[in-house]
Amino acid sequence: QLQASGGGLVQAGDSLRLSCAASGRTFGNYIMAWFRQAPGKEREFAAGIGRSGAITRYADSVKGRYTISRDNAKNTVYLQMNNLKPEDTAVYYCALDSDGGRVSPTTFMGGYELWGQGTLVTVSS
Repeated sequence: QLQASGGGLVQAGDSLRLSCAASGRTFGNYIMAWFRQAPGKEREFAAGIGRSGAITRYADSVKGRYTISRDNAKNTVYLQMNNLKPEDTAVYYCALDSDGGRVSPTTFMGGYELWGQGTLVTVSS
């Protein structure tokens, strides 16, 4: 089970940190990712992180502004979002990849088996 939190209403240029807590699994065995879905649009990959945290991957739209990290001791993955823009407004979902064969995060939604409930981030201009 994945539980996402940390969303809210902020102004352009502000920062937010999302958290996703996992339970029921050995967290460090899995690649994790954050996806987002803006109103009227398809869900898209935002950021992903490898099992140890050494490998990260970002969508071009968030590169340099977002940082994904994880604390395996706390079974939690984070998404630090800086310099937020109105186009970042979306429901953000954390996801878990149970495919042990991958080394780095995939951007493909189908590669993720377990999803959190989503947390809404709204950025006003």
